[in-house]
Amino acid sequence: MAVPLDFRTKPLSLNAIADCGRYSGRISYWRLYVIENVVRVITHSVLTVQIGPKWWTVAVSPWIDKKVQGVKADYRSQPHRANPGNHDIYYLFLPDLTKIISTHAGLFNPIIPEIDTWIARLESIRLPRNIVGHMNWPNNKDRSDVDRLYRDIKRLHQQLQRPGFNLIIP
Repeated sequence: MAVPLDFRTKPLSLNAIADCGRYSGRISYWRLYVIENVVRVITHSVLTVQIGPKWWTVAVSPWIDKKVQGVKADYRSQPHRANPGNHDIYYLFLPDLTKIISTHAGLFNPIIPEIDTWIARLESIRLPRNIVGHMNWPNNKDRSDVDRLYRDIKRLHQQLQRPGFNLIIP
């Protein structure tokens, strides 16, 4: 399939915008969805094992918790809308997750020995994630970085599917 041109480089056309949206969704968005949600599950699983089921109150900084509680209030004010999930972790964005992992890297290290490398990798796709998540046009490097991290997160997920460690969906 041919890569469509960025619709912003052509005369206004709803078809061109739609082509770009379909392409970005098919190529990048779903991979970022997997990456971010697997990171949520891993974060929740590691901190549940290392701290306990109530890890949120211990591991999350007050400013992140305040932000999450504000977002949750927005959703409660419109109960007819779908909400991100039951656990507070679903109200976080990738940079927040990375901050929590970084702050508690010592708790992740026994389970994911190369946690510092993973933190750097997650931080490296923050901008491409924002480009795609905010409905803008990723360039070839952005798409390649997302593809690479997607393949690697799949491998990490497989490695964590081992006896003695359970991934727990929050």
